[in-house]
Amino acid sequence: MTDVVNAKTELTPGEGAKAPSPGKARLRRGAIIASFLLPALIVLGALVVYPIVFTIVRSFYDQGGENFAGWDNYVTMFTNDTTFTAIRNNIMWVIIAPASCTILGLIFAVLLEKLKWKTAFKLIIFMPMAISMLAAGVIFRGMFQENPNLGVVNAFIVGVNNIFSDSADYPGAKPRDGFGIIEDRGVIATEGTVSPGTTHDFPLTGIRATNLPAEAEQAVAAPTASDTQVTGTVFLDVLRGGGGVNGEIEPGKSGLPGVRVDAVAPDGSIHGFATTGAGGTFVIDGLTVGETYTIALPASNFDEGFQGVSWLSASFINGVVILSYIWIWAGFAMVMIASGLSAMDRSLQEASRIDGANEWQVFTKITAPLLSPVLIVVFVTLIINVLKIFDLVYVIPPGSSKPAANVIAVEMWTVSFGGGANQGLGSALAILLLILVLPSMIINVRRFREERGR
Repeated sequence: MTDVVNAKTELTPGEGAKAPSPGKARLRRGAIIASFLLPALIVLGALVVYPIVFTIVRSFYDQGGENFAGWDNYVTMFTNDTTFTAIRNNIMWVIIAPASCTILGLIFAVLLEKLKWKTAFKLIIFMPMAISMLAAGVIFRGMFQENPNLGVVNAFIVGVNNIFSDSADYPGAKPRDGFGIIEDRGVIATEGTVSPGTTHDFPLTGIRATNLPAEAEQAVAAPTASDTQVTGTVFLDVLRGGGGVNGEIEPGKSGLPGVRVDAVAPDGSIHGFATTGAGGTFVIDGLTVGETYTIALPASNFDEGFQGVSWLSASFINGVVILSYIWIWAGFAMVMIASGLSAMDRSLQEASRIDGANEWQVFTKITAPLLSPVLIVVFVTLIINVLKIFDLVYVIPPGSSKPAANVIAVEMWTVSFGGGANQGLGSALAILLLILVLPSMIINVRRFREERGR
């Protein structure tokens, strides 16, 4: 038996199985690797490489893509005011949004660790990430409507302002047809002049009965005027449930107290005034017999006062859009930084506290430097994101404010598909956006390689 085994082990190389050569082994290994990478390379080429190459080529052709235009599209791009506005806004986005999100995320991640219900608070802060950019844009456009009856932000501001400032009791009031006119600047006045010794009533509408002051009482007829007086009643010419005679003082119609009434001479000077009582009556005394006057209710009685800020105007629209972005992405930054905090060596923090460092020193000297790799990744990722921002800028601004909020991605879409139909100029804008994004992408890739190599 031993002889048989020895005979088998002493076979010459030509008599047994031959080992593959090193060249064939490398070739086989390369084929296996290629079989795994080929599908991904095909998809990458079709979805990334080909569109980039095609866009670069297309940017050198005219609007229709038939004639070679050379650098004309790039010249047009950098001599167009809308492009400069878009670039300026993108620079503002890059300066404000990533830094704000990163700082807020760092604050949330550090402070919420000390709260008992930190998981619930993190969930609330991160929740906007679950909302699409389109839905977030609709939410913020509604919140910042100028009309305080529609926009919650202006409703809050107007409410606070009304607490600390005087406002008219009867905003939006207007005279009943045939009983007065509205002059310039909102003054309600008699249609003609009135002589002393007469009575003139002002039946008004446009006022909610629920908004009347507490001292308002049933409207009553004014006393008879003397030769030097003009009297009358200012009342709400509305009955609950409807009915009644227009312009007549009837049971159920409320007087409007606190309304100033002026007697205005033909030269525009005020010769007398009075303020209505609880029943809406007024008596203007001391008028000259034989003169005629216009009886007027100044606009200050009906001025709606401060009605909020035009947040969606060209002056504030960029701030609103950036705020909506921060609202969404601060949660992302918080989660990323919180993951870095969880992996941090806490012994360094405890040692610094033992050595007498306060919490601010621990944060600035220990926590923040240790989190710097995570902070850089978050910051650069957000820069890439804001350079490509489109949804919020497209949804939130109304038509009149869209030019002021323009960014490169929106300008590219508008020029190419939003009515411009200029694929050449749109391609040039796309290349500009790619060039702006590339440095941040390269920095992020290098950071990831450094982290993987540690």
